Amino acid sequence: MSLSELQLAPKSGGSRALATILAHSILSGRWGSGDLFPRELDLCEHFGVSRNRVRNALAELTSNGLIERTAGRGTVVRPLEEWNLLDPQMSEWMAGLEAPHPQLVREVFAFRLSAEPFIGELAALSATDQDLANIERAFEGMCDSAADPARREEHAEHDVAFHDAIYRASHNLVWRQMGRLLRPAIIALIQRSHHQADSLADSLERHRQLLDAIRLRQPEAAREATERVLERTAADLGLDPDGRKVRRPAALSP
Repeated sequence: MSLSELQLAPKSGGSRALATILAHSILSGRWGSGDLFPRELDLCEHFGVSRNRVRNALAELTSNGLIERTAGRGTVVRPLEEWNLLDPQMSEWMAGLEAPHPQLVREVFAFRLSAEPFIGELAALSATDQDLANIERAFEGMCDSAADPARREEHAEHDVAFHDAIYRASHNLVWRQMGRLLRPAIIALIQRSHHQADSLADSLERHRQLLDAIRLRQPEAAREATERVLERTAADLGLDPDGRKVRRPAALSP
């Protein structure tokens, strides 16, 4: 990617605004693993900012595992598996992504495929009346906004709220916090799948089946419904889950 393609940072935004622009350029795949990142002086000239501001911005990227700075070699983009995806700063950066790195999309989907069927089971076993009300409210928002293409972004927000409510309904501290930290990445995944889909009717039906399984306290049905939701997501994103299925954990077996 050419440095000239990057948008200019606001002069009053400080190093954090510059760090956000640079982080987005990596998180969207404009620079790949092992690529040389622009030099400090080139960044100073392009953005019209001081070297100190550039260094502070690069330090933020370094602390989140996006780049590695080595004397004599310059600045290199690190492999995606070394990025600190669960860092709150990284979550904030991912929230503003329009087109996430393709590998990041695949990794987030793989996480969802591995985790969410189990979380759906837990929600079916543990959801309170308030949890069910939250899931239902999010689903109603999905239905209300589905027909209007101009409301796709709003629909995506309701979709994320639906899954977030299920994470919370698991009443497992680790899953709840994991869902919150990965929320920006999941938002980007859902938004992208919605843009690819011709119609949301099938997706809505699959979400409705998941809601019904949780409401009726049917953990096995909730797991299967979650897998069907994710199968649709994979199809919209053009991903191949390789027929991957997850096994029910022993703790939830009859």
